[in-house]
Amino acid sequence: MKKVGIVMGSDSDLPIIRKATDMLAALDIPYEVHVYSAHRTPDQARDFTRAARANGFGVIIAAAGMAAHLAGAVAANTTLPVIGIPCHSQAFGGMDALLATVQMPTGIPVATVAVNGGANAALLAAQILAVEDAALAKKLDDKRAADAAAVLEKDAGIAARLNEK
Repeated sequence: MKKVGIVMGSDSDLPIIRKATDMLAALDIPYEVHVYSAHRTPDQARDFTRAARANGFGVIIAAAGMAAHLAGAVAANTTLPVIGIPCHSQAFGGMDALLATVQMPTGIPVATVAVNGGANAALLAAQILAVEDAALAKKLDDKRAADAAAVLEKDAGIAARLNEK
């Protein structure tokens, strides 16, 4: 199975990345995590990204806040799918990062999840890898079924307590 590369612009993004790594681990998807800044370590970010396909990666997740150029910088150096996670900031609540991540020029796409959306980034990465991995696709189907069952169980509990008979 291909690995998921995960880069974050700062170690302060680790709580968001943990949501992604926990989800990937639950699905038995191998991953590798690094801290690379689009601005402070551009050479290392570029080198990792350019070598990603040869190093067995199938998709890259990039998380950054504020200026949030990391996902775009990564996408500029690979044709692997790149998923951006805009991270919350005190100044603008993550809206700055969201716009910086989603507003990519034609030819350099970045799939973007919600602000702090680490779990969804991992699930999207899994769906990309599952295009050619039937066992992973089955795990995703099973997860969706379990998630639906959990909601219906909560519905039944609320209905039993609150609906008039």
